[in-house]
Amino acid sequence: MKLILAVLQDKDSNRLADALSGKDFKTTKLSTTGGFLKEGNTTLMIGCNDESVDEALDIIRDNCSQREQMVAPISPMGGNADSYIPKPINVEVGGATVFVLPVDSFFQF
Repeated sequence: MKLILAVLQDKDSNRLADALSGKDFKTTKLSTTGGFLKEGNTTLMIGCNDESVDEALDIIRDNCSQREQMVAPISPMGGNADSYIPKPINVEVGGATVFVLPVDSFFQF
C-alpha cells in the first residue's frame, strides 16, 4: 500500500478531487500555504494499492496544469536589497508536487 501526498494550487483542487473520486480513489483534503508565493495550496492525501499508483499519478498529471502568474515583488525589509526587483514578474505556478510513501500498516476505526 502507498500514501500519495499531492501538493497543488487551490485552483486545481476541486477538479483533481472530482477526477480521483470518479475513479474510486479516496482522498483527504488539507488546506496548506505555500512558502514561495505565500498563497493557499491544497494537499491531498491519497491511499491506494501499489498497482494503482501509476493511475493516480496520471490523473494528477492530467488535472494539475502549470501556468504563468504575474507576481508583485515584496520589498526586502531588512534583507539584501541587491536582489530586489521593483517590477512585477511572471513566474510559473501550478502543477503538483507529489510524494509517494510506503505504508507499513493501515487502520480504519
